[in-house]
Amino acid sequence: MGLYVRQDEQRSKLQEKIAADLRAKAAERSKTDIEGPKYDGEKDASIVEDTHHSSPLLAVWLVLGLATVAAVVYLIVRST
Repeated sequence: MGLYVRQDEQRSKLQEKIAADLRAKAAERSKTDIEGPKYDGEKDASIVEDTHHSSPLLAVWLVLGLATVAAVVYLIVRST
């Protein structure tokens, strides 16, 4: 059988101190989580610098791909 801990025992001073510290840390974290990160428009604008933009020929590639798939499907249906 396991170790039975009585429910009416008090916490030791060390346990109380640790619990208080953990509650304080949790309260600090919850405050920062609610506020969220703060962004500076000038500094954060550098995030989008040198990012890749889609090619102007993307639409052409998509049409060619769809035409190829349609041609393959047509040939398969036609051959049966």
